[in-house]
Amino acid sequence: MTDPTKVEQAANARKALEERVRLAARPFFDSSPASHDWDHTVRVAALARAIGQKERADLLVVCLAAYLHDIGRTYEDQSVGQICHAQKGCELALPILDSLPIDKDRKDNILHCIGSHRFRKGENPSTIEAKTLFDADKLDAIGAVGVARAFQFAGEIGARLHNPDIAPQDSLPYTSDDTGYREYRVKLCRIKTLMLTKEGARLARKRHAFMEAFFRRFIDEYRALK
Repeated sequence: MTDPTKVEQAANARKALEERVRLAARPFFDSSPASHDWDHTVRVAALARAIGQKERADLLVVCLAAYLHDIGRTYEDQSVGQICHAQKGCELALPILDSLPIDKDRKDNILHCIGSHRFRKGENPSTIEAKTLFDADKLDAIGAVGVARAFQFAGEIGARLHNPDIAPQDSLPYTSDDTGYREYRVKLCRIKTLMLTKEGARLARKRHAFMEAFFRRFIDEYRALK
C-alpha cells in the first residue's frame, strides 16, 4: 500500500526542483526577442506536462527540460543562426543540472531532451521525455499562437508582410523575405507529420487545421480576392 505521506513528500520535492530550475532559467530570457521569450517557455512547459501525463513520461525530466530547452536561444539570434541554440542550451544547462540532487540518468536524459528538441538540426529524440518536449515545442509553433509567433518573428527581423514575387523555398532566412507566410510554407505546414507522441499528434491535427485555413484566407486577402 502506498504511503500518502511519502507520495506528498515526493510531490513537494519535485515542485521544489521545478521551481529552482524555473528561477535559474528565467534570467536567460531578459533580452530575448518576443517570439522566443519566457512566455514561449512557459507555454511549452505546460504542453509538455500535459503530453507527458498522457504518455506516462517522467514528469520531472520533462518539466526541467522544458524550462531549460531555449536558454541558448539568444545566442542563436545574436549570431543570426550560426550558433545552434539546442547545443548551446546543453552547455548552459549543465552547471544548473550539476547543482541539483537528481541522479545521472535523469540529468543525461534532460540534456538529451534539450539537445534533440530542434526542428531541423541536432540529434533525434530517443526517449519518451525527449519526444514529449519535441512535440510540445513544435505545437507552440502552429495553430493560432504559431501564426502570431511567425509574424512576430518576421517583424523582429524586419521582414515584409508577404513577398508574392519569390517562391518561399527560394527566399532566405533572416532577410526581408523571411515572412510569416514563408515560415508556414517552408516549416510550419509540415509539423503535424513530425509529431512523435500520440497525444502530440492529436493536438497537432487541430492546430494545423486552423493554421491552414488562416493562411488560405491570408493569401486571398493579400491578393484582394476577398
